[in-house]
Amino acid sequence: MDEQRERMDKLAREILTLSRNTLLVNLRFLDAALSQFTYVRCEQGTLMTDGRHLFYHPPHVLQCYKSEKEIPVRDYLHIVLHGIYRHMFVSPNIHRPLWDLACDIAVEHTIAGLGLPAAAAGRERRQKDELDKLERELKIVTAERIYRHCLDGGITPLQAADLRGLFYADDHEPWYMTAIEIKSAYGAGDPDDGREKGDPDGDRLERGDLAQEWKELSERIQQDLETFSRNQGDRAGRLMQNLRALNRERYDYEAFLRKFAVRGEVMKIDPDEFDYIFYTYGLRLYGKMPLIEPLEYREVKRIREFVIAIDTSGSVAGELVQTFVQKTYNVLKSTESFFSKINLHIIQCDAEIQEDVKITSQEEFDQYLRTMKLRGMGGTDFRPVFRRVDELVKNRAFTNLKGLIYFTDGYGTFPARAPDYDAAFVFIDDADNSFDVPPWAIRLVLRREEIKGNGRYG
Repeated sequence: MDEQRERMDKLAREILTLSRNTLLVNLRFLDAALSQFTYVRCEQGTLMTDGRHLFYHPPHVLQCYKSEKEIPVRDYLHIVLHGIYRHMFVSPNIHRPLWDLACDIAVEHTIAGLGLPAAAAGRERRQKDELDKLERELKIVTAERIYRHCLDGGITPLQAADLRGLFYADDHEPWYMTAIEIKSAYGAGDPDDGREKGDPDGDRLERGDLAQEWKELSERIQQDLETFSRNQGDRAGRLMQNLRALNRERYDYEAFLRKFAVRGEVMKIDPDEFDYIFYTYGLRLYGKMPLIEPLEYREVKRIREFVIAIDTSGSVAGELVQTFVQKTYNVLKSTESFFSKINLHIIQCDAEIQEDVKITSQEEFDQYLRTMKLRGMGGTDFRPVFRRVDELVKNRAFTNLKGLIYFTDGYGTFPARAPDYDAAFVFIDDADNSFDVPPWAIRLVLRREEIKGNGRYG
């Protein structure tokens, strides 16, 4: 029996190596990613990866090859694409069944677009109708978009269960396991790793390093496709589209809002304004009397005057707008960003001004959010908002307006000239977002998950 097991293991490894080499010959731009895994045999299951190892059950590999020689090639590419898209690095709060399905659909969609005969397993034909439907609905078929589509009811739980078998290629269980659990279950890992010695942060750091490795590989592949491998043309179009969406720069929205902060004094001890040596010397010499008292005021950068403009045309209306305002408020009201007294205008506008509400305190902001209603649903014209703000500045409704932030889908008429204050347009990534903003404007694209907080990163 041992001899038979070893022979099966050897054949399975040869099949995996042959599959990898086949992909290397046909997809040279994936060379580094295809060679990323260390093979580890497991005693049950199918194929799995944690991002560093490829776990395989020899009978499964042999059965797949016997059934269709294209299956191991496709499955190998399927797993590699999970790594390139960094699907295994997810928030623990993710809805696992839906995320697993979304990831499998996304990589199978990419493989179908590559048009590689060596990976054209029979399941591709059975998947076609579902992939065509998702392409029509989502335009860009990424795991994040599919996952959001599922959460929004675009795919029911019953449909998701049926689709799981249609797109299944590998078990995702290691994605949700710690390194110690993987070591215990599959025998993979370094026994001298610090995690084994009681380091509670070791696993988190290890996963972070691994995620960074795949991020760099992903960016390198994108760069290669954009330069040296342009001859791939439409063949790698879906891969390029997904990589651009994946590797788009992520923004710290709180840091972005700090661009609009202004300086002012607050009642707060400033530790930089006195010498601790003399201060503690006085305490030792005189008891409770320090030689230097700390200043009671400290100059900090916070947000005092601000405008939030909301595009209420039909294309961006709904719960997302309210969520965006809530998120902006949550950032603004943090102690390091918000003055206790503020001058904030929230303006709703489609093709004309629908509402202009002045907020002077956190209490008024809370009340506004409780009673907020969207008004308008017409066309989109940005100019009325800027005319209104210019009028408010002229009438001294603002004394030191730092900026305006406009939440929109971008399809509207921009002012012809730059205002006297900073202006930023915030878009969501549901569309292609190929439109431009004027040179004087700041452009920020946020994923829906970054606004709602229910996506890959929790």
